[in-house]
Amino acid sequence: MTESEKVDQPKKGSKSRKVRHIKMKVIKDLKSETIDDVVDQCISTEAHITTDDSTSYVSLSEKVKEHVSKVIPNEEINKELPWVHIAITNAKSWLQSNFHKIERDYLQYYLDEFCYNFNRRYLIDNLFDRLLIACVTSQNNIRY
Repeated sequence: MTESEKVDQPKKGSKSRKVRHIKMKVIKDLKSETIDDVVDQCISTEAHITTDDSTSYVSLSEKVKEHVSKVIPNEEINKELPWVHIAITNAKSWLQSNFHKIERDYLQYYLDEFCYNFNRRYLIDNLFDRLLIACVTSQNNIRY
């Protein structure tokens, strides 16, 4: 599951090259109950969600302010929800090129790292200070 903030529509004929924020969450399956639980935990009730027309999303309109579901033909998949597809593709290539064996137990940590890097790629100023603050304030959940 991927979340991103809505980006202003680009001028006609040009593409939007900026996305503000993404989140990724590992889920065990694509059942409606699983997705509903994740939406309850991670997404605000004031959110506006755009999804494909999967049957797993039938009850999302009850959980958020607005839910728009669209049938997306294969030839238009890069036009609808473009940053979702870009983020997923980049995450897959980053994981495959940098890490050779990823255990399912640690996949969420890898996705968190990818999202951290993705979300801060435009925030180059004071990068070291931000990293230092993140290191000092984070809590380690990994136990050996």
